[in-house]
Formats: sequence, structure tokens, C-alpha cells
Amino acid sequence: MSDNSAPNSAGAGSKSSARTAEISRNTNEMQITARVNLDGSGQCTCDLGVPFFAHMMNLMARHALFDVELTGKGDIEIDAHHTVEDAGITLGQAIKAALGDRAGIERYGEASVPMEETLARCVLDLCNRPYICFNAGVPRVKVGDFDAELGEEFFRALAFNAGITMHIDLLRGGNVHHVLEAIFKATGRALGSAATRNPRITGVLSTKGKL
Repeated sequence: MSDNSAPNSAGAGSKSSARTAEISRNTNEMQITARVNLDGSGQCTCDLGVPFFAHMMNLMARHALFDVELTGKGDIEIDAHHTVEDAGITLGQAIKAALGDRAGIERYGEASVPMEETLARCVLDLCNRPYICFNAGVPRVKVGDFDAELGEEFFRALAFNAGITMHIDLLRGGNVHHVLEAIFKATGRALGSAATRNPRITGVLSTKGKL
């Protein structure tokens, strides 16, 4: 398996710089490009041949207020596993590149989102130390043609490639569509909050002086 990633980012070193990035990943299983603008308006294009995942990405981008574009093709004739995982990898790498040195950002984000009977929470730290605790217990069922367990695969790939410490908890839930929707929305809101620039922050929000 090969991985040809090509970052193209203006970074985040100054208050006025554009926080955008483009990453491409090509393997024997998947060819995918991710583009992100952290200072967008929540627009999303997800053209990967997995409709339910595209729906989730639209929700996450909208609630993060990130502009996200995911395009490519993979071996969806087998299943959506490689496509969803590689989407997490490339989007994570694009977010990492767009954040640059992470100067001036809030760093921490937390959001709880209800979806009828469901309540999900995401708490995260853009600390450049990847870790995930996915405490959701999503059952191994299909939502339409989508394997619900792939939600966890996506978030693991996203956290480890963006450098995020991420805790996702399902506080209560029943309908699996509602569960996944609440998780993606909560993660989007937490990401948007954490990536927000605060003019009162000089450098990075850390006593170490570096994230």
C-alpha cells in the first residue's frame, strides 16, 4: 500500500493568514483528496460514493463552520471501510496542516448535542497528541447501506491524523441514525470551538510554548 500525501497549506502562523489545506492520498484501495477551510461557513461536498457518510460529513462541517471537500473513489464494491477510514486520515491531515502552529486558537472544545431520545457529547483538545476514547457502544448494524461501526473508524483516523485528543460519549440513545447524527454534530461543534481564534491568546495556549 502506498500513501502519496501532498499538503498545500497557508498555515495559521498569523492572525490574518488563511487556514486552508489540501491533502491527497493514493493507495491500492483508495484515491482521495481532502480540502478544508477552517474559517469557512459550513459548506461541504463529499463525493465518495457512500451517501450516509456524506450526510454525516455535511452535518459535521455545518456545525464546525468548516468548509470541507472530500472527493475520490475506492473499493466500495467490497464495503465502505477503506473509504471512510481514508476520509478520516486525509481530513485529519488537512485539518492538521490548516491549523499550522496552532497559535491563537482556543485549543479546547466541548459540545453536547441532543437528537430526540439521543444525547451525545464530544470533548477534545487540539494539542497535537493524538488519543481517542470512543465510549458510544454503537451497535453493529446497518443504517441504510452504511455499517454503523464505521463511525468509530472515521473518528479514530481523524483524531490520530489531526493530532487531537478526543473523547466521544453517548450519554443516552436508541435510534442508530440519531446516535451517529448527534455524535457527528457534537464533534463538529467541538472542533469549531477549539479551532476558533481568540485575539487575547498570544502564541499557543500552553505553558510549554508549543503544541
